[in-house]
Amino acid sequence: MTVNRGRFMAVAGLSAMALAYAGHASAKVNRIVVDTVTPAEKVADAPNYEIVSGHFEGTLDPRLPANAVITDIAHAPRDAAGLVHYSATFRLARPVDPAKASGVLFYDVPNRGNFMISADPDGHVRLVSGWQGDLPTDAGLQTATVPVAKGKNGKSLTGPVLVRFQNIAAGTRSAAITGSIGRPTPRPEPVSLDTRKARLFYQTPGSAARHAISSRDWAFADCMDKPFPGTPDPHKLCLREGFDPTRAYTLVYTGKDPLVLGIGFAATRDLVAHLRHAPDDVARAVRWTVASGTSQSGNFLKSFVNLGFNADETGRIVFDGINPNIAARQVPLNLRFGVPGGAARAFEPGSEGTLWWSPYNDKVRGLGTTSLLDRCTLTNTCPKVIETFGSAEFWGLRMAPGLVGTDAAADVPLPANVRRYYFPSVTHGGSWTGGFKPAGDGPVPGCRLPGNPNPSLESLRASQAMLVDWVRSGAEPKPSAYPTIADGDLVRADAQAMGWPDVPGTPDPSRMLNVMPNYNFGKGLRHRDVSGVLTTVPPEQRGTIPQLVPRVNADGNETSGIASVQLQVPLGTYLGWNEATSGFDAGGGCSFIGGFVPFARTRAERQASGDLRLSLEERYGDHAGFMAQVRKAVERQQAAGWLLPRDAERLLRQAEQSDVLR
Repeated sequence: MTVNRGRFMAVAGLSAMALAYAGHASAKVNRIVVDTVTPAEKVADAPNYEIVSGHFEGTLDPRLPANAVITDIAHAPRDAAGLVHYSATFRLARPVDPAKASGVLFYDVPNRGNFMISADPDGHVRLVSGWQGDLPTDAGLQTATVPVAKGKNGKSLTGPVLVRFQNIAAGTRSAAITGSIGRPTPRPEPVSLDTRKARLFYQTPGSAARHAISSRDWAFADCMDKPFPGTPDPHKLCLREGFDPTRAYTLVYTGKDPLVLGIGFAATRDLVAHLRHAPDDVARAVRWTVASGTSQSGNFLKSFVNLGFNADETGRIVFDGINPNIAARQVPLNLRFGVPGGAARAFEPGSEGTLWWSPYNDKVRGLGTTSLLDRCTLTNTCPKVIETFGSAEFWGLRMAPGLVGTDAAADVPLPANVRRYYFPSVTHGGSWTGGFKPAGDGPVPGCRLPGNPNPSLESLRASQAMLVDWVRSGAEPKPSAYPTIADGDLVRADAQAMGWPDVPGTPDPSRMLNVMPNYNFGKGLRHRDVSGVLTTVPPEQRGTIPQLVPRVNADGNETSGIASVQLQVPLGTYLGWNEATSGFDAGGGCSFIGGFVPFARTRAERQASGDLRLSLEERYGDHAGFMAQVRKAVERQQAAGWLLPRDAERLLRQAEQSDVLR
């Protein structure tokens, strides 16, 4: 049923209820439909919560400047009023007793549609919603439904599409034509299945040379059950001789009917603005709004602000504060045929635009002086920003230019509304299992070294608590802490410059860096915004952008930033990189996965292996000595404000239960 905003109709006895809230005619979220309200699992120290699930429907006026920045929105179908329609899912956790709510709406940007939502010990309303329009809508994800852009008279819009195939098992003849990592998403259909109108080439490890594959030796087809040329299929690629796992294959073809993916930014903007300024029985009273995004979804927040979406259509601020976490790039969402689930691989856009929070003149790429805060500065809608990241972002995701520009000549300063906290010697996102593990996080398929067990979650939670306090009360967070050129903490990615101690059993770190090409995707790309149309595909490479990495100490561990308790009481060398052992990348970096090299247990063991790093016994004596050091580190972290009490108790318990020097 549909009722006016601010009213609530309870339907007793129904396990699934559909409640809709109709906005004013001018509201861009026209309906919020609640499908279910269920009790949330109890969380320690949190009040009773309930989970609200449903979807929302909205409209956009493509003529408004706030929406005109969306690529291809001018080609989206419109209703009689000239508006573009979309819908998206949402899920919200709220205290059952409104009096227990903090007044803070904390928005967690879903990563590839994945989400976690639960009760909050601080009483915040937690919200997730769909923004990625190329995800399947039947997989239990947070998704958005956006229109297909069309040309004049309903004709298909077309353009170049690039798809990369890598590390496919030997002998495989057919592969799905998909994009993204972690959750493959279908790419647009080709205009023609005639392979003469497309290109396929391969590259071999360590070489930039492109070897063309004859149009007679591949097909848009499925060859799983029928020999080459197989059954015609616009969503699959078939190779006559099958794939070679040591090669990387690149397909370029003309695709049709692009989704207007950039609407995902507006959908997030309008839902949060609606819940904030038009409170109803969904989110109840909201006074402050904070957003956090991790990896891909952190890139989303950077682009969200850069493109001006932190101002709603009436000019009011959307998010008071944001936390882009382990986010090194902009998200390639606002593109015709964009791949928002990319991850800084060859030929992928995302690093081409503005990467810095303060004005910087990108002379290397000729982009002029820009910053991520340019648009929000003009509208006085800039959020408070706490940026958090770790070692793997330097090594695998090209983080350095955001700190030192594209010439790597000097540090780019931070503005007053931005804090930056670096979590040293961690893998991408830190170890989620945590604990104190002398052998590391276990084997990592395709990587040489065990997984890095050094966590960053405790420091991240402390950072987010600071952001909420900053937004809510104006309490200044701690000064930024991250590696800089000025302090001598950022150096070339080679062993000598880093001070690498030549740890036995580890590769040369100079081979582990993900090189940052200086790509030119053509005049159709608005480079500073990573928006528009890619017209030069594959992109022209005009050299490479210099990158720097943090220096290390005699143990091979990084020295700058906010060290975890585990890093202060180390059990080995914690790396932001690892070595790939198979496939096209063999011998180079293993994606953005960090590795671990444990210390020997005894002096005799380390001497036998030629290891110059002190053994566990030489450092701590026995388990009691180890625990004494952990307690001191926990006390230091708490006193410095980098460890919440509940996390401190858990760390002490994990250390006591560990088998370190048992």
